[in-house]
Amino acid sequence: MKFGIDRLLEEPVLRRPLAGRRVGLLAHPASVTQDLTHSLDALVALGDVPLTAALGPQHGLRGDKQDNMVESPNFYDPVHGIPVFSLYGEVRRPTAAMMDAFDLLLVDLQDLGCRIYTFITTLRYVLEEAARHGKAVWVLDRPNPVGRPVEGLRLRAGWDSFVGAGPLPMRHGLTIGELARWFIDTLRLDVDHRIIPMDGWLPNQGPGYGWPLSERCWVNPSPNAPNLGMARCYPGTVMLEGTTLSEGRGTTRPLELFGAPDLDARALLAEMRSLAPHWLQGCRLRPCWFEPTFHKHAGTLCAGLHVHAEASSYNHHTFRPWRLQALAFKALRRLRPDYDLWRNLPYEYEHDRLAIDVINGSELLRSWVDDPNATPADLEALTVPDETSWIEEREAMLLYS
Repeated sequence: MKFGIDRLLEEPVLRRPLAGRRVGLLAHPASVTQDLTHSLDALVALGDVPLTAALGPQHGLRGDKQDNMVESPNFYDPVHGIPVFSLYGEVRRPTAAMMDAFDLLLVDLQDLGCRIYTFITTLRYVLEEAARHGKAVWVLDRPNPVGRPVEGLRLRAGWDSFVGAGPLPMRHGLTIGELARWFIDTLRLDVDHRIIPMDGWLPNQGPGYGWPLSERCWVNPSPNAPNLGMARCYPGTVMLEGTTLSEGRGTTRPLELFGAPDLDARALLAEMRSLAPHWLQGCRLRPCWFEPTFHKHAGTLCAGLHVHAEASSYNHHTFRPWRLQALAFKALRRLRPDYDLWRNLPYEYEHDRLAIDVINGSELLRSWVDDPNATPADLEALTVPDETSWIEEREAMLLYS
């Protein structure tokens, strides 16, 4: 199959409208071609794409920053001699001076298919600023590596943030190009835009179900996104960032496992199975021990669970990571009602709201976990209408069958 960047490179007819226009590129470490050349280098090598600027989202153009809220500076690319502007530094929305550096912006970002992933918020911001400044935006489409499944509560009104670009569920099931169409439609943006679609993307075909396992190498789009298993778990395990539990940062399997020094993993798993065994389908949960080298509980042995969403452990149609992680919180609250679970620190530039609420786009998930009388059926009653309405709404945005 071919990604949008591959088609742009291989099909001169697609590049003709770029003639005579100053071109910018928004990219990150996973912005690579089929032969693993970075998109910036590949476009420059063509000789007919006049690149005048590049922009980098969270973690930087080259992926230099490990953690959240660690900013990247502006700099000049030493090879190509063009300015590289940071959209995760002094600003997160491109400034007028940045927009003045190009006429047309190519967006080549590998997303993970989760509302919380900040690259889609950056996409929204550049589309809004392009509309404001009369610039064109072309999105070079890439796969949603977790495919078409939809899961989770939709973000509520008033809860927009840098990790909440709009009223999406946690797993939205759209590609970055389809998301661009949705932003333009829902925000009513008058922006000159184009989507360069992929060829041959088959999101319902295994074993990848969204990611072409046999055809493309995985390159981390962010430092703690090391493999497809992490991407599948992420719509659930990202909620751990709003808790005192380790999400595995500082280990070799971040955001696939979780735990803490004072956790009884076997008791937790037994309680999860007792409460909602159907929410544990599609994966295997393995009690484990790990010692983070940095971040939460650094240098301390933690007991926890590893979510295996790969090989024969994985069932694309039954795996529901958001419900699974919510269930882990609920089980822990039932076993230890006074457990200090919710982390009260600034999260992605939100200082007045709990991180778990910012992540979920409302207080609903946390309130369900903390309510001793709330059941899994109650969370289903809240969530299923959101998922159903989103599936209906997104239909008009789909570019691939």
